[in-house]
Amino acid sequence: MVNGWTLRRGAVACGFVATLLVSSSAFATTYQVGPGKPYASVKAVASLLKPGDVVEVSGDATYAGDVKLTKSGTDSSKITIRGVRVNGKRPVLSGGTNTLEVGADHYVIEGIEVVGGSSRCVFHRGHDVTIRDTAVHDCPSHGILGAMDGSGSLTLEYVEVYKAGAGDKRHPIYMDTDEHAHPGAVFRMQHCYVHDGLGGHAVKSRAERNEIYYNWIEGAYYRELELVAPDGEAEDVAREDGDIVGNVFRKTGTFYTVRIGSDATGGSTNGRYRFVNNTFLLSQNAKPVVEIFWGIESIEMHNNAFYRVGGGAVTILKLTDVAWAAGKAVIGGQKNWVPQGSTVPAQWQGTIQGASPKFVDLAAFDLRPAADSPLRDAGAAVPSSPAGYPFPSPLATPLFVPPAKKIVADAGQLGRVAVGAIDIGAYEGAGLGGVKEEAGAEAEAEAEAGAEAEAGAEADVAEENAAGIACAVGPGRSTDAAWIGGLLAGMAVLFGRRRAREA
Repeated sequence: MVNGWTLRRGAVACGFVATLLVSSSAFATTYQVGPGKPYASVKAVASLLKPGDVVEVSGDATYAGDVKLTKSGTDSSKITIRGVRVNGKRPVLSGGTNTLEVGADHYVIEGIEVVGGSSRCVFHRGHDVTIRDTAVHDCPSHGILGAMDGSGSLTLEYVEVYKAGAGDKRHPIYMDTDEHAHPGAVFRMQHCYVHDGLGGHAVKSRAERNEIYYNWIEGAYYRELELVAPDGEAEDVAREDGDIVGNVFRKTGTFYTVRIGSDATGGSTNGRYRFVNNTFLLSQNAKPVVEIFWGIESIEMHNNAFYRVGGGAVTILKLTDVAWAAGKAVIGGQKNWVPQGSTVPAQWQGTIQGASPKFVDLAAFDLRPAADSPLRDAGAAVPSSPAGYPFPSPLATPLFVPPAKKIVADAGQLGRVAVGAIDIGAYEGAGLGGVKEEAGAEAEAEAEAGAEAEAGAEADVAEENAAGIACAVGPGRSTDAAWIGGLLAGMAVLFGRRRAREA
């Protein structure tokens, strides 16, 4: 029953909400872009953006490139550019010199397809930028490029990049960070699929800190991953590090898979590098897996699986050009699997050698360890860094697995659940399917039980909320405004209930 006390509370909440909405509406706007929408292009709204704004871009349509985002959000009120699928298709930004240029801070860009930029498909020179659920492809030069000046932290997640790059200096993904403007900046790349490169390295980074997690990277023109020092930067400004966890690197050519340290165009990173629970698939004639070129401080490798498709030994490290920043070799490693007869660092401990890692189905790229695989329950639970050289803030345990040659936008489908000891490599033999589903079913049952217990209380609260929410969702209010109003009205009701109990 809605009594006088409830109505008074609703009126108080309504007044407070109205005041808040007048204030918030001055700071956040949703712009709709597309055929039949108020704005015909992303360019048309770019100069209007303010912190908290959202741009909804209709899919199944193509928009002109050379989009420049120059208005910044804030740490707490990011600007969002969101593609809205139509007929299952993302909106496409196409062409121009830089198809999409992010020259400002605090952005989230999601659900977009970016193609055809003659210089760069995506040009990043902002800070606190996230790009997700996005495809970048058919780029005759760089796919995604981070600028030397002004660029800070960037996260790529659920991003597919292919048919990008050219020659030896244009790359599908090429990152940098400005160590003066944004000290401590991080390049994080997770749940991505990079393949069919047309030039350069699949992923090249000069960032201060690199976090490469749960990706499938294959088919590079040169290397699948290169982590090197910034161009033209003094080595003592910062040390560049890399945490590489839970990835699949598939080498289809004959070059090295990874290079760390330097590319000979500048100085050295003198950095620390950590490779944990990765799976490396190497072609028959591929060179050593990791080339260390010039200066690094340490390298540690734990729970990785290395396999040459078709059989044969592998060499893990190329050390002929290394310059150890500590004045001595600092190498660590525990519980890696390699083919019989492989050349591994003397510092490694507990290395397992064998004829085959016994994947479930290599031909179908199902790289989970089979029931009789030597990778099962064979990893180190808490691998340690070389003494005196701890890796800073590592990802202690892989929580997900990489997508198998595709993008899976729901990380919940990629959860990694160890059964017993952790398996070696990027996948758990029993960590997908049954174990995950059983855990989810148990949690769902508990949630349902809790929901039943609260159902009666929720019914009472719903009636009392009605007065306040009616105000919040009045004519002309946006969905976001209604949600805020409803939340605040509900808070007022709960406060009133507490006062009634106290009385």
